[in-house]
Amino acid sequence: MDRESFNIFLWTMSGVALIVFIALYFVRAGYGMFRSAQWGPSINNRLGWVLMESPVCFMVLLLWAQSEFYFQWLQCLFLLLFLIHYVQRSFVFPLLMKGRSHMPLTIMLMGVTFNVLNSVMQVGGILWFPPQSYLLGVQYLLQPQAIIGLLIFLVGMGINLHSDHVIRHLRQPGDTRHYLPARGLYRYVTSANYFGELVEWTGFAILTATPAAWVFVWWTAANLVPRADAIYHKYVDEFGAEAVGRRKRIIPFIY
Repeated sequence: MDRESFNIFLWTMSGVALIVFIALYFVRAGYGMFRSAQWGPSINNRLGWVLMESPVCFMVLLLWAQSEFYFQWLQCLFLLLFLIHYVQRSFVFPLLMKGRSHMPLTIMLMGVTFNVLNSVMQVGGILWFPPQSYLLGVQYLLQPQAIIGLLIFLVGMGINLHSDHVIRHLRQPGDTRHYLPARGLYRYVTSANYFGELVEWTGFAILTATPAAWVFVWWTAANLVPRADAIYHKYVDEFGAEAVGRRKRIIPFIY
């Protein structure tokens, strides 16, 4: 793929993300608390997460191995940070899940499609068509932009992991009721886990300084912001506006 084709690919992905962003305000993706038989056959939720997220790990490693730039340690560091998230999401997160919920095959297959395309985007932005500033080598990591980006990435990952922990421990074994989370950043937003993920990938984009990473931030927002809105209204309907209080949907004090 040449640079012009890659840029067209990024613009196409950005346009599709806009369609997804608008559509998800009208159609609730049928997984988690919104799972519905209308989405067709489903599989075990743990298996669904492994099958949906793990292609990122294999795709990135395959593209890295086939690249002539696989000895560029700076780029390898950035891809390693990217993979750390997906190793956790593919193989650790599913094992920690509780309950016996299911995931529609449709959702799983859409997730696989996006994850494969996103792997191409991130490898392309970091390895194939990297910014000229990567020529600085280790000096790049000492730039204020890189330091700030790395710190934001790590903070976002921490928020995401802690928020997932809070959600997992809302119920006692055998309990299937819904609860309003109130620990950590759930005191400020109803989708703190999504906020953490959005912060994480914003930090990654600042750190790597690639257009592909910013397209990923846009995709993350396009997917999670409308879902956070749906979750917010679900909590209001279920627990009442007074219980939800002044919490926002996904960004503390803003939205």
